[in-house]
Amino acid sequence: MSAETDFLRRLFDAAVDAARPARIVADHLPAAPAGRVVVIGAGKASAAMAAELERRWPGPLEGLVITRYGHEEPCARIEIASASHPVPDEAGAAAAARTLELVSGLTEDDLVIALISGGGSALMPLPAPGLTLADKQAVNRALLASGASIDEMNCLRRHLSAIKGGRLAAAAFPARMVTLMISDVPGDDPINIASGPTVADPTTLADARAIVAKYGLELAPQVAAALEDPANESVKPGDPRLARAEAHVVAAPMASLEAAAELARAEGYLPEILGDDLEGEAREMGRAMARQALALKAAGRAGLLISGGETTVTLPKDGREIGAGGRNVDFLLGLAEVLDGAPGIHALAADTDGVDGATEVAGAVIGPDTVARAAAAGYPLARALERFDGHGYFEAAGAQVVTGPTRTNVNDFRAILIAP
Repeated sequence: MSAETDFLRRLFDAAVDAARPARIVADHLPAAPAGRVVVIGAGKASAAMAAELERRWPGPLEGLVITRYGHEEPCARIEIASASHPVPDEAGAAAAARTLELVSGLTEDDLVIALISGGGSALMPLPAPGLTLADKQAVNRALLASGASIDEMNCLRRHLSAIKGGRLAAAAFPARMVTLMISDVPGDDPINIASGPTVADPTTLADARAIVAKYGLELAPQVAAALEDPANESVKPGDPRLARAEAHVVAAPMASLEAAAELARAEGYLPEILGDDLEGEAREMGRAMARQALALKAAGRAGLLISGGETTVTLPKDGREIGAGGRNVDFLLGLAEVLDGAPGIHALAADTDGVDGATEVAGAVIGPDTVARAAAAGYPLARALERFDGHGYFEAAGAQVVTGPTRTNVNDFRAILIAP
């Protein structure tokens, strides 16, 4: 591992560590109630959040949280259910139904603590009446391939759900509900974290239909009908059933970027944080940032560009064979294409949850020799670009970043190092 790669990896690790539940949950726990304490939740970080809550909570509690397969954490009093992400499965639907049952029939003396993090939308896939899990799966696959932003995806998901868009909090009324959220979305809007099961939703069915039209999504007749049914409108701001519900974002992307920048400054670098909410086509963003890095290099300036956010990948519909990819590796493909082996520029892009796309690889690193190494291994960059096969490409180059489940999720982390 080169010194540059080691440095970039340590920046990424600092960003992840800043968002670990063991660092953040304890400072946000509510006071104990007179009645029961029920813990619920969903997301890639939810099991780790539950484990930390158990360690810190002095009295009795019970509950159920849903996490991605492989992201479990042992708990004694809170049940950990596992389900599929990014495409939902029956295990997630069953656990979501049980979650609704757990919060039903509570009293105003009871407390519900909801632990919500990125990935919770797919992990809690309870379809609206008249829809099946297969309907939800089909919509999810279409959204993932469409290039829709996370805000747009979640708007559509909320209006096809029996649990999202504030419905879970409404079911818990009159109990008090305190939601602790780890944000993985640009802007940290609680309604977009796991599609907002415990917060009010200002978006409407009309908004959801507009997203379908914008991306030309082909929906089954029953799904299209559900988006016309007023009964599927989400819970709106001012609804009295949310009067005792509060939500707190306890970890967010910017704090993680700042942790990485602090480490960089301690080692003598001058980092520039470009933003924690960058969106757009991953590959095009990679090309744009490559041009920015080359401009700094041409001016004789050293630099460290750090950014976060959630890009999108729009897959082609021309029937070509598609490989294994994700937002971060697609970003790096675009970056490598424009850099074209430029000396002195290294980069890392990875997802802080350890999973880029649906592959158990967080992302990758590139340096001046990456394209040449991949070509020597028989994988030219042009073919990877055509097949959207970032994971296959960086595996061939020996440049993957593999962390295993980090049990947190504050979105993507990107860093580009320009040597003087």
